[in-house]
Amino acid sequence: MTTLHTGADSIYDVLGIGFGPSNLALAIALHEHSVASGTRDGLRVGFLESQPRFGWHRGMLIDDATMQVSFLKDLVTMRDPTSDFSFLCYLRDRGRLVDFLNLKTLFPLRIEFHDYFEWAAARVAHLVEYSAEVVSVRPVTRDGEIRYFDVTSRVPGDPDSLTVRRTRSICVATGLEPHLPPGAALSERVWHNSELLPRVDQVVRSGRPVRRAVVLGAGQSAAEAVDYLHRSFPEAEICSVFAKYGYTPADDSPFANKIFDPEAVDLYYGAPREVKQSLFDYHRSTNYSVVDMDLIDSLSRAMYQEKVQGRERLRMLNVSRLREVEAGAEDVKATIEFLPTGEREILSADLLVYATGYRPRGVGDNLGEIGKLCLRDDEDALMVGRDHRVATNPNVTADIYLQGGTEHTHGLTSTLLSTTAVRAGEIRASLLARRANAPATSKG
Repeated sequence: MTTLHTGADSIYDVLGIGFGPSNLALAIALHEHSVASGTRDGLRVGFLESQPRFGWHRGMLIDDATMQVSFLKDLVTMRDPTSDFSFLCYLRDRGRLVDFLNLKTLFPLRIEFHDYFEWAAARVAHLVEYSAEVVSVRPVTRDGEIRYFDVTSRVPGDPDSLTVRRTRSICVATGLEPHLPPGAALSERVWHNSELLPRVDQVVRSGRPVRRAVVLGAGQSAAEAVDYLHRSFPEAEICSVFAKYGYTPADDSPFANKIFDPEAVDLYYGAPREVKQSLFDYHRSTNYSVVDMDLIDSLSRAMYQEKVQGRERLRMLNVSRLREVEAGAEDVKATIEFLPTGEREILSADLLVYATGYRPRGVGDNLGEIGKLCLRDDEDALMVGRDHRVATNPNVTADIYLQGGTEHTHGLTSTLLSTTAVRAGEIRASLLARRANAPATSKG
């Protein structure tokens, strides 16, 4: 177990809160700088993660699901193609480099990319403390300035005990949390798709029969859940419920994909608010409520094959909404409304899966009172600099960096892997510049 330094003499230059791909990329960038510069310009760095080990969407690591971004958009390559933390170096280390090249693909299996993340995380394990849930972040005032933050976290192995660490900067990358419709309640039979694999495994091992499962949603995760349930329960009827007429194909064409280029972040950041909104609306189909065309084709072929065979297990309840859910001891009754006519059908199901997406955790949700130090615009959105640093009150010299939750300022890539490596480099540069320019009294 890694134990980060504590105590009055252990002031960190930056503490990362959360350790998913974004803060992992930052940890690598800072580690590489430390190795290159030695102790001369090195920063004191630490990361705190509530999970007991590294994990990224484990509940959706379906065995044959592939990544939707190129392997070249890994943790480092877009920042430094020579880094030995790249996916290609991982493949070489695992003895699969030639095998992968022979596949002639840019898109690895999702389980393989997760293994790459774990491989990289293990190499910077000295910077991370797991099972260390952050419970509070409090400002520390010196001579009228808020110069530090005290970050309180639970002690691994003893969650009733707390540890406090002082830092000049924090970098919040607590990721996304499952989003549920208002009034939705999870249970043994009602899940969010983020729990899909372990929940299905529990049902299979229990031997409990599944006659019908209902999946709500129209995006990639929803379609993957439909496909996985269809394969996992070969006797069950799988009903996909969504308000569209059909799944919308993801726009991954070359010109549309330029919205994920690092240069596009500069253009988006400097654009007027109405232009930002237009760009966001125009290019939603690159990421939101869209499905890979290969998966759409696969599901369509499965439906047609079942129709030919006279046993239609896969049902698309399109142009429909889930109106009511009544969870009982033996089943879940889902009321589905067909929108063109208003006709309602009550489905008795054994499982209901909400594939209704995720939402970023807000600064206020995670950090409590320091959220009051952050400046907001006239729409109550956080003001964030191009270097991903939150604008704060004039008396605050300690820094808050965000990785995620900045779509309103930095565009669609805020929560995606596409610019993770570049963003880590930008935050590293900002940290180093601000450390170099800090008054001598605040460096001690």
